[in-house]
Amino acid sequence: MSKPYVIDEMISAKAIAARVEALAREITRHFQGTDKLVVVGLLRGSFVFIADLVREIDLPVEVDFLEASSYGDGMESSREVRILKDLRGEVHGRDVLVVEDIVDTGFTLQHVVGLLRSREPARLEVCALLDKPSRREANVRATWTGFEIPDEFVVGYGIDFAQRNRNLPYIGKVRFTGDGE
Repeated sequence: MSKPYVIDEMISAKAIAARVEALAREITRHFQGTDKLVVVGLLRGSFVFIADLVREIDLPVEVDFLEASSYGDGMESSREVRILKDLRGEVHGRDVLVVEDIVDTGFTLQHVVGLLRSREPARLEVCALLDKPSRREANVRATWTGFEIPDEFVVGYGIDFAQRNRNLPYIGKVRFTGDGE
């Protein structure tokens, strides 16, 4: 059994919605003129963010998903990235936007960007909801970032702790309250 914890709100649902709109405007401007933008969501944490983001992008979009893991059910990255689900569609010669929930150590994003670049897209950019630059170990950066946050373990808005708390409408900081087991 895991330790008991509470969640303190860190970024409100209202702040997230406003930032998603702003990011979508920037992305729309950047990719203006594309015949179709392939938006690749990194599962599972990005599913809420990608749903809100693509509704605000004023371009023809195709949505695909890739699932990569370096965490399992833990709080620390294993630094070993595994692709659990690959894309269904092709990205060769196409404009691609990778949508990530959080850039922490950067190992997952570095692996995914390398994999997608090897498939020779026309353009490849990254949008991350959250960025923890203090934890970065891999040399990788998102083109667009929603919020820079301190080194806190966060949940909500699609981000989980052992498959819980994805349904929170805000980003919250996990604070452990007791001994647990």
